[in-house]
Amino acid sequence: MDALREMLQKRKQGMNFAGIPSFCTASDLVIEACLQQALRFDDCVLVEATANQVNQYGGYTGMKPADYRDFVYKIADKVGFPRERIILGGDHLGPLTWQDEPEKEAMEKSVELVKLFVSAGFKKIHLDTSMRVADDSRDEALSDEVIARRGAILYEACEEAYQELRKKNPDEARPAFIIGSEVPIPGGAQEAEDSISVTKPAAVEKTLAVYRSEFEKRGLKDAFDNIIGIVVQPGVEFGDAEIFHYDRVKAAELTRAMKKHDNVVLEGHSTDYQSPKELKEMVEDGIAILKVGPALTFSLREGLFALSMMEKYLVPEEKQARFIETMEEVMLADPGNWQKHYHGTEDQLALKRKFSFSDRCRYYFAQPKLIEAVEKLFANLSEVEIPLSMLRQFMPRQYNRVRDGQLPMDPRELAKDCVVHVVEDYNYATKLNYLISDVFD
Repeated sequence: MDALREMLQKRKQGMNFAGIPSFCTASDLVIEACLQQALRFDDCVLVEATANQVNQYGGYTGMKPADYRDFVYKIADKVGFPRERIILGGDHLGPLTWQDEPEKEAMEKSVELVKLFVSAGFKKIHLDTSMRVADDSRDEALSDEVIARRGAILYEACEEAYQELRKKNPDEARPAFIIGSEVPIPGGAQEAEDSISVTKPAAVEKTLAVYRSEFEKRGLKDAFDNIIGIVVQPGVEFGDAEIFHYDRVKAAELTRAMKKHDNVVLEGHSTDYQSPKELKEMVEDGIAILKVGPALTFSLREGLFALSMMEKYLVPEEKQARFIETMEEVMLADPGNWQKHYHGTEDQLALKRKFSFSDRCRYYFAQPKLIEAVEKLFANLSEVEIPLSMLRQFMPRQYNRVRDGQLPMDPRELAKDCVVHVVEDYNYATKLNYLISDVFD
């Protein structure tokens, strides 16, 4: 039994601590940090790519699904993490990047997209058809029936791709699927909000009902055997400078109603920046799949900024990597990935490009100029001695670990450890008795 279905079985047996974090990222340093930390456990790691990061045209990373798979596996081989313990996931698979096209063209591209993900060995597939395409009405919400009809088409395409895999390997594991119509947009809220509405139980019931109906229309009678989760809005979200924290009381109507559906769990998107306690409560309440993405690269960016500040004191100006300045230059030269998301005066925009919780700067980390700046930053600081007292000033968490002999004074390891801090929160939420293990030794 695969790790996702095993998690579902544990919850059926009353183990309400069972959950799994989903690390949604295309950053090599973030993935490296996640896998290295997971080596501490005999456990699987779920790593996901979104349809705008990775698709048949390369996405903003330049990678197709098979390229992303090989990218993750190469990192795993480098750190000694077993490939068979990696679950690859495809997130927001549907018309996400083709919303300006009519349904026929957008869905044809979506079918090709999901087939490529399944063919490349991705085992967690989030079917997301919740967004309007060009010929949908702009005056009314997209109906559950339309969302489910399109989702069923994509599920059938995935099944076709899976059967092709089985011809080569009869023991090929079947993908697990996530559905849902109340799907938060990738990367956090675009506008400031006063409150977040929790999904109503009736909305979940309708989603399940219309999907069953659409599956039956297409002769996919066993489809729900492979649907393990449904995306909901449990009341968590983040924007540029605000975080909406989980309130289990406000979510109680939803989480209680879902207990009768023991064949599916809830998947929480935008769980970034929640506290460890809130994440643990979500898992206990049935939100067992915790998606996190921007918080990982936000923490990596924090680490790179801290290293840059130390570089300014330790390295002659003419030799400095200028990572902070280079990131700003790259983002200004190609504003397409932040301009529609950040609003305000020029001064406010400058701050958001660097410090927004939405972390749109992550879209630029794969650009050659930024890769070169990061490597130069690491090289520069490897050639000098970072005073322990300076490390305490700019990286206090890492200072504690270096002081105690748990972390080397190596700039690359210092940056990755900023990501580990986030990973630890999710491990605490999804692993039984995590805090009494030897993880902090």
